[in-house]
Amino acid sequence: MELIVYSAPWCHDCREAKRFLTRHHIPFREIDIETTPGAAEEVIRRTGKRAIPQFVIDGEWVQPYRPGEGFLHDEMAERLGVE
Repeated sequence: MELIVYSAPWCHDCREAKRFLTRHHIPFREIDIETTPGAAEEVIRRTGKRAIPQFVIDGEWVQPYRPGEGFLHDEMAERLGVE
């Protein structure tokens, strides 16, 4: 499985998403939208909104959080096959 995380250092939900992945030993590649040219625009182009974190799991874009609710621990655990 290839997992890419679009994130930014100031984003609380991004930090929580990366903690979740690290805690479950799921390897990922991070793309910082603040320092990677074109990354923020790519998120908008692919999702239609300015929303991070975004996961790209084997090419499929997935929003791993819900505004007002935060990171979706249970849904992401099921999707990624971890407990």
